[in-house]
Amino acid sequence: MAKIPSLTRSDFPKIIQISTRWSDNDVYQHVNNVVYFSFFDTAVNQNLLEQGLIDLHSSKVVGLVVDNHCQFFSSITFPDEVYVGIAVEKIGNSSVVYRLGIFKNDDPGLCALGRFTHVYVNRDDHRPTPIPLELRTALTAITREWNDVEGI
Repeated sequence: MAKIPSLTRSDFPKIIQISTRWSDNDVYQHVNNVVYFSFFDTAVNQNLLEQGLIDLHSSKVVGLVVDNHCQFFSSITFPDEVYVGIAVEKIGNSSVVYRLGIFKNDDPGLCALGRFTHVYVNRDDHRPTPIPLELRTALTAITREWNDVEGI
């Protein structure tokens, strides 16, 4: 197993809480690895929704996931509470790369570290489009440098 980066919740400007579900556990009695990717997607989009930056039904520009990675350090099990730390690593013309830290309950240690990339496209034709100014401004506010982080 890889060395755990010494990141804490305070390294992430935004934290989203997600409750685990009974069905998240697998036969090995921990949250299955694919569920972590759902945590990433839920946290990023919940943050955007809470800020009024996207509307699921009418936004002309939508973010599509084009890349997703996760490095695991310790298990989560139902009924743990998951806390997903969100930070922006890089903003391009039509894309944004997020760095995501997963923590559980009151534990200070990092359970998983992820990277998640959205490419913004026109809802109608799915062609890449520049990130709208209001969204770019909000993403810039949670941008952090990650030069010293080991792992992904």
